[in-house]
Amino acid sequence: MKRMILAFLAFTSVALPASVQAQMLCIARADMVTRLQGKYAEAPVAIGLSNSGGVIEVLVSPDGGTWTIIVTDPQGVSCLMAAGEYWESAKTALMGRKI
Repeated sequence: MKRMILAFLAFTSVALPASVQAQMLCIARADMVTRLQGKYAEAPVAIGLSNSGGVIEVLVSPDGGTWTIIVTDPQGVSCLMAAGEYWESAKTALMGRKI
């Protein structure tokens, strides 16, 4: 499931028209990570390489209160793809539940 979500995010980041990408928040990766760390105390917890060469990262605050997904292109420009609250890892969420 996790791989399917990351594959979808990678596909949509490449398939989006330039006009949509221009409206997204895209800045240098170092600046993106610094901003997310400074404002939300978020740090990377997962990373993957898309077929298009982009790097997908999930950043989460220590208490799981906020999360952000970014995609970084080969030139080092990161775009914010999604953000939200109440992050819970799949392992924690599924603990004690029958599947």
